[in-house]
Amino acid sequence: MKRIGLSEHFTYKKLFLFTLPSVVMAVFTSIYSIVDGVFVSKAVGDTAFAGLNLIFPVIIILGAIGLMFGSGGSALIAKTLGEGDRERACGYFTFLLIAIVVSGVVFGGIGVAVLRPMAELLGHNATRETVENAVVYGFVLMCGMPFLMLQYAFQSFTITAEKATFGFLVTVGAGCVNAALDALFILGFRWGLVGAAAATVAGQAVGGILPVIYFSCRNNSLLRFGKPRCSLRDFVRACTNGASELLSNISFALVSIFYNMQLLRFASDNGVIAYGIIMYMSTIFFNAFFGFSLGVAPIVGYHYGAENPDELKNLRRKGFLIVGIAGLILTGLGEALASPFAQIFASSEEIYLLTRRGIYIYSPVYVLMGFSVFGSAYFTALNNGLVSGLISFLRSLVFQCGTVLLLPMLWGITGVWLASTAAEILAFCVTMAFFFGFRKKYGY
Repeated sequence: MKRIGLSEHFTYKKLFLFTLPSVVMAVFTSIYSIVDGVFVSKAVGDTAFAGLNLIFPVIIILGAIGLMFGSGGSALIAKTLGEGDRERACGYFTFLLIAIVVSGVVFGGIGVAVLRPMAELLGHNATRETVENAVVYGFVLMCGMPFLMLQYAFQSFTITAEKATFGFLVTVGAGCVNAALDALFILGFRWGLVGAAAATVAGQAVGGILPVIYFSCRNNSLLRFGKPRCSLRDFVRACTNGASELLSNISFALVSIFYNMQLLRFASDNGVIAYGIIMYMSTIFFNAFFGFSLGVAPIVGYHYGAENPDELKNLRRKGFLIVGIAGLILTGLGEALASPFAQIFASSEEIYLLTRRGIYIYSPVYVLMGFSVFGSAYFTALNNGLVSGLISFLRSLVFQCGTVLLLPMLWGITGVWLASTAAEILAFCVTMAFFFGFRKKYGY
């Protein structure tokens, strides 16, 4: 099949084919990250599973720095490619990869230093064993932080290089390594939670190192390693462009902490376990929207650089329709899979019933989720980091924190499960307001 380029006019078929690898890549990434949870919950125990879920938001916060460089840098690179300056685009690409590795080492070290007090703070209502498990799992993942950041960044860079299929294959390979080593380390060597963490880091190393090898060799993509170049202004632009993705992941992690605190109050460790299971499903569905938006963003950035407002309008219309239909499908799928999905992880009848009920109440969130995710990525691609960041900040932090603190006061644990849906309704209104307000500036 002929490769679809960024410069083309996109029909629904072309848009589907171009974004499919990034959707599958994002979904598969979430699925293989869940493998740890399956092995730990079934083979190590509920307390270890609770510890994993307790510290995982901290890992997400630090790893999101790689996502910021990847998404924000891709917006800058795609715009530069649209302007016809490939050499400068490759210089940006090389510089950003160096910045990612350095950031991974620095923030991984900081994470190790603050890990125990952070785990004790987050688990002040949890058992001591749960806190200790969080420290053990977090330490190993902090040591692999450069790999996680690289893997996150290459989800965007491979798409911008018109090598989304290669990115997907790397992700599949990383997932297979993770799953195989989970079985070997946990079931074979009996390493428990340490084995689960080591398997995750090994998978992330595959996902981070293989693309580095590929782009360092001669290849037929739009990007390759070259002389690093990036002025302070361009670096700030890349970080600003990607701030929405960073804020989104930081906000998700912080909101997870608030959810865990509320659920520890209403249902003790079982509430944290149930929320972790629900978030596994939510992460899969969210990543479907995120993968699509990730795939569309380089196209938007390219046509913005090429000054083609008609194609920007075309991508906006088609994007809205696709995420709207997908939201309805995923809501129905979430309701249908509530029982079997809860059974995969739940080790007791109490946890199963709590999780199943939570999924039933939570699932309507997917109807509107895709609009704000797509909107944030769209403005990132337009190099408008401020608007993109505001959408993410309001959606994933302000609205989520407000609803998860308020609604449980009215409806108890039911209010916890309803909080995300209420937040997405507010985020949808804000996103549509921004699109309407900027329609003249960008001509879409």
